[in-house]
Amino acid sequence: MNIMKRHIFLSALLPAMLVTGCTKLDVNVESQYTSGNFPSTSASYAAAIGPLYTQLANGGISYAVEYWRAQELSTDEAIIPARDGNYDDNGQYRFMHMHTWGKDHPYVTGCWQWGFGGINTANRLLSLFSSAPDNATKPTAIAEVKAMRSLFYFFMMDLYGNVPIIDTFPVTGLPATQDRKKVFEFIESNLKSALPNLSSAVDASTYGHATKWMAFALLSKMYLNAEYYTGTPRYTEAVAMADSILINNKFSLDADYASIFKPDNGPQIKETIFAIPYDANLIQGNHFTRFGLHPYLQAKYSIPFRPSVALSTIPDFYAYFNLANDIRNATWLNGKQYNWDGTPIMVATTMKSLDATYSGTDYNINWHVEITPDLTLVKSATMDVGNDIKGQLKGVRSIKFYPDPNANASTRYQGNDMPVFRLADILLMKAEAILRGATATTVNSELQTAPVLVTKVRTRAKAAGVTTIDLQGLLDERARELAWEGWRRNDLIRFNKFEDAWGFKTKNTSETYKRIYPIPATELALNPNLKQNLGY
Repeated sequence: MNIMKRHIFLSALLPAMLVTGCTKLDVNVESQYTSGNFPSTSASYAAAIGPLYTQLANGGISYAVEYWRAQELSTDEAIIPARDGNYDDNGQYRFMHMHTWGKDHPYVTGCWQWGFGGINTANRLLSLFSSAPDNATKPTAIAEVKAMRSLFYFFMMDLYGNVPIIDTFPVTGLPATQDRKKVFEFIESNLKSALPNLSSAVDASTYGHATKWMAFALLSKMYLNAEYYTGTPRYTEAVAMADSILINNKFSLDADYASIFKPDNGPQIKETIFAIPYDANLIQGNHFTRFGLHPYLQAKYSIPFRPSVALSTIPDFYAYFNLANDIRNATWLNGKQYNWDGTPIMVATTMKSLDATYSGTDYNINWHVEITPDLTLVKSATMDVGNDIKGQLKGVRSIKFYPDPNANASTRYQGNDMPVFRLADILLMKAEAILRGATATTVNSELQTAPVLVTKVRTRAKAAGVTTIDLQGLLDERARELAWEGWRRNDLIRFNKFEDAWGFKTKNTSETYKRIYPIPATELALNPNLKQNLGY
């Protein structure tokens, strides 16, 4: 394992044991700290803050699994169809794809508890830190926690829209639902108050931590979505926050696109602004290879466990990967599969095992393994594509988060860190804000128009640049660049396309209320002051 990543992982693991990430609202702070052992040094503050990052990575709900599925399975980017009854799991994946989820859906409930668990942990830390003696580290630690609380609140605002605003610990009384606009203003105010004291360092010590640059990135994302979130466009501010990153030259597009997502990614990746560190053993929560590949590919990619066949994309989305020479095309597996030496990957089977529709006399064959984009259904009611060999290999597979040969063989977790904000996203957000009405700005003597910004991203991908681009072209470019990074739902909603038809889902423009998820049934039962979102 990368030495810098190991240091980060161990730093996060220790505080998780020192201070639990309990989501109860009435834990006695004094039971954990006394006046004699309050945080006083950088190391002790880092130990105290650690559970906040543990919660983000995998606080019962993993950012890279359940939260990711809420953001991606509800779009055209990713799908888990049933395969002759396998991977139906009471319809939870089908409900995401078809937009038929309800207030009891496991992701609806789990993501709420995960997000407010993080918010509660942050509030507990802020209460603790406010009582600690003043020292040079205290303001930076408070700013870091406020920025992380803002990130959790952004996720909750984006998922659920109208949520309680909780900024005290312990909480007295049951908090009431607040309008999304007020939640937006709360996040914005907290980030701006934290900015002066956040670290501006970009190195192994700040990797995976909230910094000044993470705050700028989050504000840019909020302002880009502000017209949808609040009804008021803030595109000029989106550009300004992007420029706050760009003018300081702290980040650069990595020449090797694939390296950004490999198992040994980490602080050496120069375009990552904020990432969630994962490790196959120490910080578990990344399951892309487990769900996305196929046992026939296990030997080629040196996977130390038998992967399943569940997760893929749909032909509609794969069609965006159509640019000549674009290295991002190689993040997908499609067609006949070959070993590294060029020999075909073959499987010994029978015709009926290969194709359940075959009605002739069965016989043995050696078949060249082939992944196909089509997702034709054999049972439409359960979104079932079949579980014969051809059915298992339906759907283009992603290897963007590249298979980890050092993955945990028993838990099947891998070590690829998950970027949340990176420079390519900042460039594309700035381009979009300009297309939506903001003025192009000059950075380091370069006038950065939308085509200039998109061309930067395409040039790194070895694809041809653009001289003009419109909003649809920009959305298509975001699909290519940011596939499977957790932003597609946010993008489709902002572009007014979340109700469109894709895969097995039909277009339904009357269901715009599903742009936010329902308040979970369990939370409504516990707190009568919560108000269900309209339409549910």
